[in-house]
Amino acid sequence: MQTSRGPKVTNPGRGAAAGGQSGRGGVETQGKRRIPLLLAVACLAYAVDLFSKLAVVARLEHHDPVNVIGAWLQLRVMRNSGAAFGMGGASTVVFTVIAVAVALAIVRLARRLYSVPWAIALGLLLGGALGNLTDRLFRAPGQLQGAVVDFIFLRGFSVMNLADWAIVCGGVLIVFFVFRGWELGEPREEAADRGPSAPAQP
Repeated sequence: MQTSRGPKVTNPGRGAAAGGQSGRGGVETQGKRRIPLLLAVACLAYAVDLFSKLAVVARLEHHDPVNVIGAWLQLRVMRNSGAAFGMGGASTVVFTVIAVAVALAIVRLARRLYSVPWAIALGLLLGGALGNLTDRLFRAPGQLQGAVVDFIFLRGFSVMNLADWAIVCGGVLIVFFVFRGWELGEPREEAADRGPSAPAQP
């Protein structure tokens, strides 16, 4: 015998209690977009890099290196027309185009960015890319071929700047997040709290 079914009753308080969750794991509206955090980290990385370059060019260029840790870590100003580690000195325009592409890609990703760790990593990457891009655009010889100011010398390694270190740190964090399975729209704490997905109701 078929039993009659009454009208389907929904819980009117559920949506409000869940904060209007939508999307995978309720991330989209349970949290909030981390664009302000990304921009704050990017601006901080960019500003620190910019002012550090202005300071070392004004005070250290054409002077003897300053020993920080003996001869292992020094401050010495060098102009680099290539990429990090002095590679690709004849491809300055290519690196300029790459920096622009990276910045645009991060801006596109920011539209679905809800993860604090990813916002920090992408902010470091964006700030570093813009820092070196500024040198490419405005330092001599110009025309997208400006030489980047490097000044952190590590013996047996390379001469880099703070923008390079921001890019390296951001890249390492991104690789770590990918291996851990952390997603742009899924902050770490939400992924841990959600647990296995409940089976679909018939």
